[in-house]
Amino acid sequence: MALIQYLTHIHLDFGARSLLPAECERIGIKRPLVVSDAGVRAAGVLDLALTPFANALPVFDATPPNPTEAAVRAAAEQYKALNCDGLIAIGGGSSIDLAKGVAIAATHEGPLTHYATIEGGAGRITDRVAPLIAVPTTAGTGSEVARGAIIIVDDGRKLGFHNWVLMPRSAICDPALTLALPPGLTAATGMDAMAHCLETFMSAAINPPADGIALEGLRRGWAHIERATRDGQDREARWNLMSASTQGALAFQKGLGCVHSLSHALGGLNPRLHHGTLNAVFLPAVVRFNAPTLQNDERLPRMAQAMGLKQCDAAGEAVAEAITAMNARLGLPSGLAAMGVDESLFDRIIERALPDHCHTTNPREASVADYRQMLVASL
Repeated sequence: MALIQYLTHIHLDFGARSLLPAECERIGIKRPLVVSDAGVRAAGVLDLALTPFANALPVFDATPPNPTEAAVRAAAEQYKALNCDGLIAIGGGSSIDLAKGVAIAATHEGPLTHYATIEGGAGRITDRVAPLIAVPTTAGTGSEVARGAIIIVDDGRKLGFHNWVLMPRSAICDPALTLALPPGLTAATGMDAMAHCLETFMSAAINPPADGIALEGLRRGWAHIERATRDGQDREARWNLMSASTQGALAFQKGLGCVHSLSHALGGLNPRLHHGTLNAVFLPAVVRFNAPTLQNDERLPRMAQAMGLKQCDAAGEAVAEAITAMNARLGLPSGLAAMGVDESLFDRIIERALPDHCHTTNPREASVADYRQMLVASL
């Protein structure tokens, strides 16, 4: 039986950041620790987000591009030393995911790995977690409305942590905080959102509301990602891309697939690689792999329609080709080789992709040979 569950407050509009003090009061956070990163601070976005507060708040701004267990420990130590009672994450998915890790580590005993989903840890995460308000400054990951976090643990694996109590109590989605985002990051994070919408809709899991949200998010994001990348001050494009990002994450409660299995695996092996960029590169090969399983229903034509593509018999191929063309127009890498990845890593990528939590919800089961074929196709 399908579980359909949407549980948080979402404020989406220009100026939504003004609600931050009131949301802290509603949730009962009196002494928050702000989790962010150096880039968000240097760009002035952190100060912009915090303008509604009369007094300065303590900030942990050492979030790495891919959050790590070591960074979680450092932030948790600051949280406990200052006797904080809640968290405000201001940044991209890395800052929000790091804050979720802190929410666990500051209130639960033992190493973070103990709470990883593939280690059977989801049920060990309790409602003692620190309350979190998420303020995204990118439009891509949708972590502000997700029940999970992706963190590189001490042994180098990039693992998922999932429990409904990790869902931020409030998502403050203010597109004004994305206006200064550079074109490259706009494109990469935007394609992350597109990957969420596409993979969710392809997933074999049953969740009709998620399917509807994913398709509408795909339509909205696909129509505006180029505009937002070309002109960062295009407020309409920024609003729609942020909506698409949030919709993609509302939808992926249903489950993702091989795109994310591969991205998590390779991102753990090389944390310098951007997650959204990896998703964009892997999408065409995974769409082609999934297409035979999707031929007997309407999923491929409906995806193509949402992307504004002409109706054709080979909808899977049309979708894959459209993604490749979009990546090129956005200036994203043409493949793994352009990112410095070669076949020497393939065995280790596959070894990590197979047990990834996203592997099981792909519509077509992928074998070792299948993953290798997808990697070769993505070079």
